[in-house]
Amino acid sequence: MKSEIHLQVEDTDKSDRVDRWLAKQMPDLSRSHLQRLLEEGCVRLNGCRCTSKKQKVKAGDILHLSLPEPRPLDLKPEAIPLDILYEDEALIILNKPAGLVVHPAPGHENGTLVNALLAHCSDLAGIGGVQRPGIVHRLDKDTTGAIVVAKTDFAHQHLQAQLKAKTAGREYLGVVFGSPGRDRGTIDLPIGRNPRDRKKMAVVPLEKGGRTAITHWQIQERLGNYTLMQFRLETGRTHQIRVHSAHTGHPILGDLVYSSRHSVGVNLTGQALHAYRLRLQHPLSGEMLEVVASPPKEFETLLSVLRRRL
Repeated sequence: MKSEIHLQVEDTDKSDRVDRWLAKQMPDLSRSHLQRLLEEGCVRLNGCRCTSKKQKVKAGDILHLSLPEPRPLDLKPEAIPLDILYEDEALIILNKPAGLVVHPAPGHENGTLVNALLAHCSDLAGIGGVQRPGIVHRLDKDTTGAIVVAKTDFAHQHLQAQLKAKTAGREYLGVVFGSPGRDRGTIDLPIGRNPRDRKKMAVVPLEKGGRTAITHWQIQERLGNYTLMQFRLETGRTHQIRVHSAHTGHPILGDLVYSSRHSVGVNLTGQALHAYRLRLQHPLSGEMLEVVASPPKEFETLLSVLRRRL
């Protein structure tokens, strides 16, 4: 079945093309994807099929999108080792290593966490959709740490509702460049697709398509020109901690996407960002479940090197 979306242009710049305007309203879709929908006749402007990405939109225009059902990927179980922190009949919590993609996507059809889970959990297929079976939330490829996966449809819906209601807690440890002037604070800046590079996210005003993004932070340890930070997510936007940190002038160490600065001589697989604590209500028992994921060895090595330099 197709997904139908209706949008009305409230206000716009005279030079706004339809693909650019749609990209601002729908930051989860890349502009190339939207342009493909236009070419395939899946967009109607004021009742007429719109196939040109260069078509201009104006205030009062009505757009109707018909999103085709995602084409299922040929998911195959793969015997990839998993670091299991907790598991029962409803869910499984893992400590994800750096370099492991969470779910299949173009360019990463195999060797993902989902492939590993299908081999570990024989009845996982189909839960939460064929594309991302069991996946409740995601971690970036090079971010390590705790991630929860649902084993039943009920658990999947229950866990996703907790994230939406902000009753589930996710805390991260990260090493950033520089030393913030305060010991704690909150970053409340909307995030959307970077208008100049659709593969990246950026701080984007709400009126230009950004979505509310809130990150709470506090300093754990000052390490000279670097700082060990604790982050607590109130929202879960793509690359949220990485974008917020870079925007405030203290990018995550090893983040080659959002920082031009280099590491400190420690061979990092990815950015120095680790999801170390996950709190949630168990979907069946109702009890609060808290799981702590130990940072990877290279994260601990990084801290040791920085401490020795003090």
